[in-house]
Amino acid sequence: MTNKTLLAPYSSAALGSLPNRIVMAPMSRHRATEDGTPLPVVADHYAQRASAGLIVTEGIWPSSRGQSGWRFPGLETAAHIAGWRRVTDAVHAAGGRIYAQLMHGGRHGHPLSRIDGDVPAAPSAVLVDPGRVHVRDGAKADPVTPREMTVEEIHTAVRDFADAARNAIEAGFDGVELHGANSYLIHQFLADNSNLRDDAYGRGSVADRIRFAVEVVRAVADAIGAGRLGLRLSPGNPQFGMAEADPGPVYRALLDEVDPLGLAYLHLTGNDRYPALADLRPHWHGTLIANVGENGDPTTREAGEAVLASGIADLVSYGRAFISNPDLPERFAAGAPLQEIDPAHLYTHGAEGYTDYPSLKELKELKDREGLLVTAGQTSTRT
Repeated sequence: MTNKTLLAPYSSAALGSLPNRIVMAPMSRHRATEDGTPLPVVADHYAQRASAGLIVTEGIWPSSRGQSGWRFPGLETAAHIAGWRRVTDAVHAAGGRIYAQLMHGGRHGHPLSRIDGDVPAAPSAVLVDPGRVHVRDGAKADPVTPREMTVEEIHTAVRDFADAARNAIEAGFDGVELHGANSYLIHQFLADNSNLRDDAYGRGSVADRIRFAVEVVRAVADAIGAGRLGLRLSPGNPQFGMAEADPGPVYRALLDEVDPLGLAYLHLTGNDRYPALADLRPHWHGTLIANVGENGDPTTREAGEAVLASGIADLVSYGRAFISNPDLPERFAAGAPLQEIDPAHLYTHGAEGYTDYPSLKELKELKDREGLLVTAGQTSTRT
């Protein structure tokens, strides 16, 4: 009988002892001030979900140059660090472990949603998948074509990631996850149609295409230690118009470069077009977190257990299930039904649809109170 079930503990030299193998996946929720400082309610939100084996935050921009959305949080200023310190203190007080996901938007973003009010820069001047984008005050606008980054801007982006990682540790995070997936900057360098460069960071060879990702990983590992660094990848993910005709050679080469560094984990998303988990597992010798719900139905408990039983992954990340079920591990343990998401308040800025989803314990307490009130009312009627 294998102990590789969602509710079984897991330990590694980098992550320490985790109470279960359920990871809360990063999800942007727009709960920051306009300058990128997380709102006080963010601490409550993550503390409520501290029973996860590991929490990975929403994407956080490493500098205003990488801001992709209005009221997305940052990790650049003293105010940002103080705001995130409130979050990490709350999670640790609740017994949890939390990593900050650093997310540079690259071609994502719009002058109307960026603090600097400028046009975003990217590997190449390639428009994000056509369609209206969210900007300030809930409005929408047509996307803008990004500027092509200069080599010096590329070097600056590498330094921005390393500086933000140091800020994350100062803010009390247990570690950092680099967002190399889902169409953001690192992924843009890796993909076929978003990187049309003809220099050392372009499409001349696989080594050129992975160069930026490798430089960022090494810089952040040097800044905070490889054992406090995770990397998220989504090979072949078509979100926002990304195209990767043959992801295998690129991602195998990337993992062969960074695997020897001894990172805390690889957070990997599979899809129907490319079996990334099966193909890349032999190229990764550390902890692997699998995400199997991207661009599909939310991951069920059964799907997560199947991934662990296969031996491909050590941990499984859940996104949407954690939005409305702050005590997801306890619900899995009890076989309890999952609560539905309130879609109207996914991307608003307050507690509604964010911290007001009750836990099983709170539901039981509410039911007990209602029972006492009914009993008291019946007693009063009889007397």
